[in-house]
Amino acid sequence: MTALRVTRPFADAFGLRASSLGLWFVASAVAFAAGAADAREPAARVAPPKPATVTYVTSKGDTLYDIAARYLRNPADWARLAQINRVDAPRRLPAGVKLLLPVALLRQDMPGANVLATSGPAQHAFRDGPYLPLIEGTQLVEGDRVRTGSEGFVTLELTDGSHLMIPPDTELDLSTLRQTVLTGTTDRVVSLRRGRVESEVTHATKKDDRFQIRSPSVVAGVRGTRFRVNYDRDSGSTAVEVIEGAVGVDASSQAPAAGVPLRASTQLVAANYGSVTARGGAIGAPVPLLAAPTLLNASKVQDGDDVAFDAAPVEGARGYRALIGRDAGLLDTIRDVRTDGPHIPVGALDDGTYFVRVTAISADGLEGMPGTYAFERRHMGIGASGGPADGVHSYQFRWFVDRRAESTSFRFVLAANPDLRTPLVDRPDVGGGHVVVSNLPAGVYYWSVVAGQFDRGRYYEKATPVQSFRLDR
Repeated sequence: MTALRVTRPFADAFGLRASSLGLWFVASAVAFAAGAADAREPAARVAPPKPATVTYVTSKGDTLYDIAARYLRNPADWARLAQINRVDAPRRLPAGVKLLLPVALLRQDMPGANVLATSGPAQHAFRDGPYLPLIEGTQLVEGDRVRTGSEGFVTLELTDGSHLMIPPDTELDLSTLRQTVLTGTTDRVVSLRRGRVESEVTHATKKDDRFQIRSPSVVAGVRGTRFRVNYDRDSGSTAVEVIEGAVGVDASSQAPAAGVPLRASTQLVAANYGSVTARGGAIGAPVPLLAAPTLLNASKVQDGDDVAFDAAPVEGARGYRALIGRDAGLLDTIRDVRTDGPHIPVGALDDGTYFVRVTAISADGLEGMPGTYAFERRHMGIGASGGPADGVHSYQFRWFVDRRAESTSFRFVLAANPDLRTPLVDRPDVGGGHVVVSNLPAGVYYWSVVAGQFDRGRYYEKATPVQSFRLDR
């Protein structure tokens, strides 16, 4: 190599000291040598990843043709299996041989979704076919569409025990329901067109298992959790609310593939948090969900004409929601009530044991954490009236109940004050439906009748509203 010599005037002209100049030439020489080496040697190539495979151990009587017919999408791919595994005699496979089957060639079964419960107007259609009534016990498949009316509910159960609860005014597609043979990997994708859906997803056991709820604006992916997705078609916004576990949230145009870990998502929303993504906007940041409301007197028997609840106000709530169901998990939901305040009127219900799940709704529209209570509905109407009777300063009281039971007893209470705490008359076991009170001095009186019934081994009480009358001399 020819030596290079730099004179001091040259260095001075560029403001370089001799020491720094020497370092500059050393670095340049190294770079030049490296470039020359690159020019002489081709760049190292990154080997493409090997296709994923699954091992199959042959049994007595197996042939490559049978294995391909049982497990591959295309039985003609037996030739590829022979090439991959270097099998010369596809009809004669000894037992115990380990064969590699490419996952990409494996057949995918299409397990259905069972309609566990329905209530109110609910319909389904296969792809672009006509909508038909949806009834309990129906088996839905990939490509089915489901929609509910203003008072319709549907609960679907997948083969692994996961559940989809579909409330009123919702429309969704079962876009993908598949399971790969041999590996057992599942792929479930639900496309939410409008409304909301609540999911209870069994924990994934395979790394490539996928469960996603997709709206036009976001995709929410989980590997086992309980969460809600609400898509407002008018505004284009999507709310994701996580009750348990964690949910990965990404833009719908960037839906993660199967096997992508949740931590790689744009946002990872943990339990007790939610996010709202506007149409065309960035994925919303997680915000805390409102706490579950506390129902006041939740254990009281709902014996009035209508069922109603009162919740303790939740700070920051702009509204409340109550779901009524026949089971503790509310898989069989029959009523959905939304109110602006903590008083929640439900309306008439048949007698029976029910469950109410109540949530508070924040100013940004996120529904908070749920609180679930059991309650008993046992309607019992009791009417009562009173008026003057024959005799001196006598007053007659009558009453009736509209419900038969094993036995019914009545208690009559009369007092000079509205709270009835110091009764003038207290008859705890009045037979029949009337009583006469005589020799009352002039004044204002208050009274009520309490009906008690034993029914199916339990005791129930209901009192009439406190009424009053004036007695003059």
